[in-house]
Amino acid sequence: MAQAEPEAASLLREVEGWDSELCRRQLPAALPRLLSMYQLSDNWTEHICVLRILAERFLPHINLSEIEQEFFSKVLPKAVQLFDLLIYELSSQAKELTNENAELHMTLRSHLKTVVQLMEVLRGCVQHVCTMQESVPLEHIHSLPSSVLHVIKNTFIYCKDSELLYSDHLHLFADLLQSLFKETYALQKQLMELLDMTSVDSCAAEDSTAIMVSVIHTVLEICSAISIIDHALHANTWKFLIRQSTKHKSLIKNSLKHSAVVGGLCEGILFSFQSCLLLAEQMKGSGTQENVDYKVFQRTVKLCRFFAVSLVHYSKEFTPFLVDSCLQLHQTYLQIYSKFPPSLHAAVISEAYRDEIAKGFLVALDPLLPSLLTFRPFVQAVLSKDSALSPELHFAQCRLLLSVMDLLPSQPQEVQALWNTGSHFLEDRVPLFTALFSSLQQCSGELSLPVFLPRMMATGQAEDSVTLYHYVCIHLCAFVTSLSVSHFPLLERSLLETIVGSNMIITLLAMDVWCFLARYGTADLCAHHAFTIASLIRACPAGHYRVSLLGILLRRLLFLMAPDHQVEFVERFPPKEMENLVVWQHLSLKALMAPLRKQVAHELFAAGLAQGEEWLSSKGSLEELPQGNAALSALLSVCQTAGGTLEVEQQTALVRAAAQLLADVNVTQVRKCSPCLQQAICSMFHLLEHCIQMVESQMLIQVLTLQNSLLQLNPPDHVLLAILDFLSSMGKLFIPPECQVQVLSKLSCLFASLLASNSWLIHQHALEAFVQFAEETSHEDIIPQCLSSEETKSKVVCFLSKGCRAEEIAEARVERMKEENGLFHHLMIEASGKRQGTAVLESSPKRTCYSPSERQYESAIDSAAGALEAVKLLLQKGPPPTWLGKKLEALQATLNSLKDSTR
Repeated sequence: MAQAEPEAASLLREVEGWDSELCRRQLPAALPRLLSMYQLSDNWTEHICVLRILAERFLPHINLSEIEQEFFSKVLPKAVQLFDLLIYELSSQAKELTNENAELHMTLRSHLKTVVQLMEVLRGCVQHVCTMQESVPLEHIHSLPSSVLHVIKNTFIYCKDSELLYSDHLHLFADLLQSLFKETYALQKQLMELLDMTSVDSCAAEDSTAIMVSVIHTVLEICSAISIIDHALHANTWKFLIRQSTKHKSLIKNSLKHSAVVGGLCEGILFSFQSCLLLAEQMKGSGTQENVDYKVFQRTVKLCRFFAVSLVHYSKEFTPFLVDSCLQLHQTYLQIYSKFPPSLHAAVISEAYRDEIAKGFLVALDPLLPSLLTFRPFVQAVLSKDSALSPELHFAQCRLLLSVMDLLPSQPQEVQALWNTGSHFLEDRVPLFTALFSSLQQCSGELSLPVFLPRMMATGQAEDSVTLYHYVCIHLCAFVTSLSVSHFPLLERSLLETIVGSNMIITLLAMDVWCFLARYGTADLCAHHAFTIASLIRACPAGHYRVSLLGILLRRLLFLMAPDHQVEFVERFPPKEMENLVVWQHLSLKALMAPLRKQVAHELFAAGLAQGEEWLSSKGSLEELPQGNAALSALLSVCQTAGGTLEVEQQTALVRAAAQLLADVNVTQVRKCSPCLQQAICSMFHLLEHCIQMVESQMLIQVLTLQNSLLQLNPPDHVLLAILDFLSSMGKLFIPPECQVQVLSKLSCLFASLLASNSWLIHQHALEAFVQFAEETSHEDIIPQCLSSEETKSKVVCFLSKGCRAEEIAEARVERMKEENGLFHHLMIEASGKRQGTAVLESSPKRTCYSPSERQYESAIDSAAGALEAVKLLLQKGPPPTWLGKKLEALQATLNSLKDSTR
């Protein structure tokens, strides 16, 4: 070995003196000796020296077709091994650095220089291959890309970790680390140029395809390593990855890790987008637009745009292979729009920066959704029943679904059916309408605040901003106009389910859409819907809150019906028939033409009064109270919407019926009994409000006494609101002197109590009722008595001056809305869990227990006898099981017990 070393040194000195022509002639003899020396060398300096000579003096003289076999396959494995050893030594020894250890410091610097020299040699090899011909077959250099990429990837990782490795000593190595990074950067750039020139024959061996797949996967790892080091390098590396993936798509599409590529792009989008928001927020907070920060912001927006364009391009090229990426694509979309205004969870940024992000980034992302509309796994991800979104994502989900609705009309029928028809086969998804209404239920904060969204004109220019409710209503109604006739039943079902749901704002939205449908559709369609809803109301249990919701819809539909259909409605649901009172109690007679209105008012009043008087005269039980309530509500409907048609005799009869109900009421019953009795009392107060001039003083005292007693029992809010409506009408009444003391004292107590209510709802209505009473009454002396405290006086004065006692700042209101969203989200989850644990949504109403009939006994005995006869036949066909005897003994004991109970 000692003799070999001088020989090797002598050979190296000799070769260094050769010119290019001599190297070419000596190639067959010198190359094997140098390769042997290279493989056997254990000195890093000598190793690099030999490698440099091989690359610079002999590599240029090897044919491209032989370069892999003669050079790269023999040189690169040893070079990679040397690199790994150097990186290991650098990483392990850096941890032992101290201020006093100068020798270790020099050693580490020497190692870093060696790595830099290795990078230079590898770059020379890649550069030479680039000059050999315009197109380089991959099979001629297949070990070069993987080896060089391995070196590049691990060098970037080392550079990224260097701050942690060197800690306080980083400044001692900053120059060499910078040189290392620059050389690696140059090596990667040269390799990307070579790979752009590389061709993979479609008939090539499988290993060439596998090498290209490995190249792309390694580049993907490099992207992850450099994401926070250099934005320009990061973008260029991704650009190369996308370019190579699409270039060799036909060969590698089945082998690529598509989910990892999409995941990396999504991470890049979210990271750069978050950086944009932070920069915009900082610039707004500082109050100045510093030139440096703004330039960084602009570059970051461009980076966002680059990632968005890359994701769109890759998704279009490889859509069939993105099954595992659909959830991430969906989540990325939601994350972006949940953090961007006008979301409640968005950063507070200026409008100028918001527009710049929207025009520079979000517009570039818009084409992603159209490319995925036809992809069934994406549809499943968006409309999944099991999608458990966090509260801050529901607003973004609504925006996504509305965007889908805007795009669907231009799609083929099969694509529209994919979104609109819900589950197919093993999939578990809901229709698009249902998903939208479900997500909107979680956006109570955005609807209540409200947030504003731009309304677009036909030209595409933003005209103005509208509330979220208005925005959804516009887009949903526009979508309805394009809906296929075959999907109308699903729309109607979704609207109906939403209307009878628990969220009032979304219920009103569904009603608005339904009314638009009635207006947009034919008169026959509107009439069909009205007849159907009326039939549902008549079939539902009386008193249920869902009936009142259907009643509101029917009330609106009646206004939209053609006159001839209104006549048909009256014929189908005659108001003079008692069973139809539950329908007419919800309707406004103002919707009818004048002659028809008078006829219906007369018939409805007569039927309602007869039903009410019959119930009152028979001292009806609480079980019959819903029928009595329907009668009272029908009478109230006549008074509210056609009161001018009532004659004095009719009003007198109405007051007389109310007086009879008043005489039968027990105050404690109203507080503790069913809501039906409370509704009856409320209806009575409302009826008396409309007939206040007909109420005698003695009856008035009874009413006020009842109301004062109710207040002591803390009744529900709807009872208090009915009391306030009655009190507001008292200003029209003149109280005879003999009754003034009793009436006015009770009246002042009622107003004083209700004005002091802690409930904002009751307090607001009390202010309105009191002001109306004060403006109309001739008994002005009572007004100071109603204002029992200085606080109440100041509140009334503030109300009259239309002042606001405490104005909530915008930021505080947004935070409150966010908290409410979270609260409603948890409540809905709890309610959903309870519904899943129950067989039916609501318990059935109790039914009267009847004694069993003789026929029921006969049926039960016949069934038992038939079962015993079947056992007898089985015994005739074969031996019985061992347990049969014990079962028969148990049956015999049951028979003896039944026999004893009949005696």
